[in-house]
Amino acid sequence: MKNTASISIDTPEFWGKSYELIDSGGFEKLEQFGSFCVRRPEPQAVWGKSLSDETWISKTDAYFKKEKGSSEKGFWDIQKKTPEKWFINYKSDLLNLNFKISLSSFKHVGIFPEQASNWEFLAENIPKLKNDKPKFLNLFAYTGGASLVCRQMGADVTHVDSVKPVLSWARENMEVSNLDSIRWMAEDALKFVKREARRGNFYQGILLDPPAYGRGPDGEKWVLEEQIDDMLKSVKEILDPKEHILLTNVYSLGFSTLVVENLMNGIFDVPKNAEFGEIYLNDSFNKKLPLGVFHRYLFQEA
Repeated sequence: MKNTASISIDTPEFWGKSYELIDSGGFEKLEQFGSFCVRRPEPQAVWGKSLSDETWISKTDAYFKKEKGSSEKGFWDIQKKTPEKWFINYKSDLLNLNFKISLSSFKHVGIFPEQASNWEFLAENIPKLKNDKPKFLNLFAYTGGASLVCRQMGADVTHVDSVKPVLSWARENMEVSNLDSIRWMAEDALKFVKREARRGNFYQGILLDPPAYGRGPDGEKWVLEEQIDDMLKSVKEILDPKEHILLTNVYSLGFSTLVVENLMNGIFDVPKNAEFGEIYLNDSFNKKLPLGVFHRYLFQEA
């Protein structure tokens, strides 16, 4: 029987004073990133807020408002003197990283704090690989949190994302974290994986955090439900058969833990030590905000 895990990050332990989910509800979340407080839409926060509307207003430095007719795009209403960018630190027993925070036109700020749980999994398991300098591939890699983790743990990292400004952001995160030598690829993730398979290249670690929808650099269309099976089958072709780490994270309202479990079990020889379930964050009132489904494991040949 395979293990099932539901994981929450302990924000005081992992983030210190760098991050806090203050409150959630009313389809919104109120978050502290360093010295500044951000208010953003959150479709999963269907419950009521714990703090009053007046408290939300008084705490907010920047408030993201969606454009009419758009589910994602919008603009930031700057309530107070919020800078164009600022930096926060992530420090645990194994990791010490810095991240740029900036207000984008798609409500994102450059970091997904709940991913700290996956970062710690990587930091704990990369040293267990027998390869002294394992090759890791980070797909749909965004601003590079997982890429920085793998690089800090000594891996040779290839970072793939289709958006060039995002790659520049990830490079800045690398530099302020005093790291180097990450390989940057502005490419369509599925095309890149299929090309690596044709070349016969193998990786000891592959990380995927695909969006529900997306576009490649040449307009390639990505729809999670239509292409995730093909992507995972292609990933299998470039995983080192002797040992590897595979970490998949999906944030889509239509994807449950069971969907991801079925996908993985149908394609990979999933070991008994696999962990899968929901990732969520606790707000300061102990309301659990679900933020994705994960599946992860370390495989080593007996």
